[in-house]
Amino acid sequence: MANKYRIGVIGHSGRGNYGHGLDHVWSHIPKTEIVAVSDPDESGRAQAIKRLGVSQGFADYRKMLDEVKPDIVSICPRWPDQHRDMVVATAERGIHIYMEKPLCRALDEADEMVAACEAQNVKLAIAFQTRYSPKLPVIRDLIEDGQMGELLELRGRGKEDHRGGGEDLWVLGSHIMNLMHYFAGEPEWCTAAVRQNGKPVSGDDVHPGAEGIGPLAGDVLNAMYGLPDGVTGYFASHRNTTAGRPSRFGLKIFGSRGVIDLVTGYVPEAHFLPDPSWSPGRSGKSWLPISSEGVDKPEPFADQTNADGNVAACRDLIAAIEEDRQPEASIYEARQSVEMIASVFEAHRLGKPVSLPLETRQNPLSLM
Repeated sequence: MANKYRIGVIGHSGRGNYGHGLDHVWSHIPKTEIVAVSDPDESGRAQAIKRLGVSQGFADYRKMLDEVKPDIVSICPRWPDQHRDMVVATAERGIHIYMEKPLCRALDEADEMVAACEAQNVKLAIAFQTRYSPKLPVIRDLIEDGQMGELLELRGRGKEDHRGGGEDLWVLGSHIMNLMHYFAGEPEWCTAAVRQNGKPVSGDDVHPGAEGIGPLAGDVLNAMYGLPDGVTGYFASHRNTTAGRPSRFGLKIFGSRGVIDLVTGYVPEAHFLPDPSWSPGRSGKSWLPISSEGVDKPEPFADQTNADGNVAACRDLIAAIEEDRQPEASIYEARQSVEMIASVFEAHRLGKPVSLPLETRQNPLSLM
């Protein structure tokens, strides 16, 4: 492609805004130049033009795509209700994409997005910043080289604040699902229970979710996944059971010889307990910090933030374009996360374990 990639930015002030820094990340990426921004909100558009230092602003992102013809677009809004239309419109024009999570509201939307990207060989990277962490290969090596022993189970939780339950699963669980998939492979089945005010969720509990999530229900949920080689994954979220920091949001990985505790972020806190009993109080073992260099070694990437995760993701997206490969956190990874989330509600709706990939591609709560 060109010596300098021309970047378009799609935002929507008041409906997901510009995500977690997906607009200005490009100012830190060599070989790129932000050339235009779209935002249907006039005030928000004016602020974005000033913030990003561009001269071209559009109310309609389709007009921006047609007139400016950028090489890459950041689809920034956090709210997923517009993601399907934005991705399809961008992909149909052969423009590559970096976008905010979650991918979309249902698997039928995800399938359409995948098809649009495949038709034009468009590369799409999703903003799973932890997936680009230099600590993840170290952790995977601990699993694969036997230091963890036999991999047995993975346990993930959301932030469990006022969004706990269904909203937590969609918004923050998407990161955990991606990590579970990364470390243990594609899930084969899911069984789950979703509750509202102490009772199993029924159709009467389904309501429009906040931030354009779509049909939503549940203030408590518990899910179990069957992963390859007999490994089991768990995810749970209970509303309003944590306050402030530290929180339980993250993933714990249990092996026959020890435990790994991982939170989220570009260089997240991570620790290894080399203890088959999983209980330092009984064994006298200590939790050892995991750095990007290994267990109990100094961290060379100190003071990093999720903004650095965006930088790493965008650098990888450009490399994926030039090498004609999928990004590390690709549209397929994004759809897998949606599949794992949807399977929780589908298993609850049917009252039995469901096989993945799901046969039902609609949002399961819309069928209750």
